Amino acid sequence: MSRRRVSISNLHPRLRVDRAAVVRALRALDGGSPPLARPGSAADGSGDLSLVFLTDAALAELHSTFLGDPSVTDVITFDHSDAPSAGMAGEICVSADAAARRAGRGAARSSRLSLEITLYMVHGWLHLAGHDDLEPARKRAMRRAEARALRRLRTLGLVPRFVLR
Repeated sequence: MSRRRVSISNLHPRLRVDRAAVVRALRALDGGSPPLARPGSAADGSGDLSLVFLTDAALAELHSTFLGDPSVTDVITFDHSDAPSAGMAGEICVSADAAARRAGRGAARSSRLSLEITLYMVHGWLHLAGHDDLEPARKRAMRRAEARALRRLRTLGLVPRFVLR
């Protein structure tokens, strides 16, 4: 498995994150067979990776500042592989609030929240791996890659647990 440096920032005031479990999940995406990343992509296991958990408002501000769209979104990925001297592959910014809305309410909410946040992490990682979802055919391919990645994490017992208080 890859030993890239992974930096995790939890800027959501109510989210509890098992950082070690998140790192294990990301390393499982980096490694494994068959590989999920395209060779030469920002997710090929080289370069540092940053993962940030945010509120809707904070992610919407980034969305506005960097992409010119002030709307709420669930995940934004910044590919930094074009600046190899910095040693940073990329940054994935995830809205825990968006995941909580999708998880809904009820007894299974905690496991649904964990799966939804993990899906957002996977989605961002796949952007770094060379996937995009701007065209219908590519979006379908990305959804298939998301399913493969989530299957890998579930099979290995590496879906991190997240709690939103």
